Amino acid sequence: MIIMIASRTKRPVRRLAAVLLGAAVLITTACTPSGESGAGDGTSIVVGAYPFQFAAERVAGDLAVVTNLLSPGSDGHDLELSPKQVTAVTNADLVVHQSGYQAALDETITQQQPARVLDTADFLQLLPATQTEDGHDHGAYDPHVWLNPMNLAEIGGQIAAVLAEIDPDNAASYAANAARLTDDLTGLDDQFSAGLTNCRTDTFITNHAAFGYLADRYHLHQVGISGLSTEAEPSPARIAEVQQIAREHDLTTIFYETAVSPKLAQTIASDLGLKTDVLDPLETLSSESRGDDYIQVMTANLTSLRDANGCQ
Repeated sequence: MIIMIASRTKRPVRRLAAVLLGAAVLITTACTPSGESGAGDGTSIVVGAYPFQFAAERVAGDLAVVTNLLSPGSDGHDLELSPKQVTAVTNADLVVHQSGYQAALDETITQQQPARVLDTADFLQLLPATQTEDGHDHGAYDPHVWLNPMNLAEIGGQIAAVLAEIDPDNAASYAANAARLTDDLTGLDDQFSAGLTNCRTDTFITNHAAFGYLADRYHLHQVGISGLSTEAEPSPARIAEVQQIAREHDLTTIFYETAVSPKLAQTIASDLGLKTDVLDPLETLSSESRGDDYIQVMTANLTSLRDANGCQ
């Protein structure tokens, strides 16, 4: 089933003032990890996270201008929009987003009603968020859907279907590009499946519980020091629990990500005599990323996991 137009009336308006008065993150130009790419007079696509940019660029080629609202190295959850970015969303031919991930973008879509919205929550199977310390997930879902490569392949196919509706003369090109993207992501998925099959442990600890889709796809057990919020401070009891898990599973590594302070992960690792390493949730691509695109960074993630978990 192809979902082309997401509902834009079900979400309440809570932060319009924040949307309009948010920090001015200027839209940059010309093929940067956050900014615009593609032909100047093509279809306009606006996204709020790098993986959606990657998929849109691969599917559209030079037939679209893709604008990423999130600046390199930023925490995707904290996106705020400048007036210029609100205008970009309003005037876009297509907005690709994950509802419940970035409140400012959700609310701008609700208010401004861009022509077409592709909400990945409407066609992907969402996973519940990691439980909080009180034992409840409060009905939240993990928004990091792209950390399962096959989810990103499906997103690419959905983008191709919407672009074919906008620009039917180039429908065959969009379909062919989406098929090539799926082939590449299927190859990446095969590498993960093979690379994480024979491992000393299936458990990994990370400071931000963003890897639920990766863990679910490849039969791993994610332990987040904190939950989905990168700003949440774990309690002493939670830190002690994480340390005990590390001991029980004889773990070697505590993972952190470049967009979040590594201090907590480093402290826990130091207390246990363990090392730290990067596991990238790929919300953005920056100069600190271990690769130049989604596939390269995900491959680096695979290498880190194999090394930490003693995979053969």
